[in-house]
Amino acid sequence: MRITLTLDPDVAAKAKMAAAKRRKPFKDVINEALRIGLDEVLNPPAAKPYRTVGRPMGLRPGLNLDDIGELLAQIEGGDYK
Repeated sequence: MRITLTLDPDVAAKAKMAAAKRRKPFKDVINEALRIGLDEVLNPPAAKPYRTVGRPMGLRPGLNLDDIGELLAQIEGGDYK
């Protein structure tokens, strides 16, 4: 199939360099790159699940989590409220 395609100058330069380096026709390099890219777009690799490792942080001595108002007053000092 023939089709007109406009390439950005940097893409065209890379494709020309690849064609020269691999000693293949320009259209073969473009077709191969499109196949690889479209396969990646249509079938992206499965993302690995994000995992975090919990660490015990403990509670600083003197801080009480039962009364949030008191906790904020202790942490923020006299500027609280």
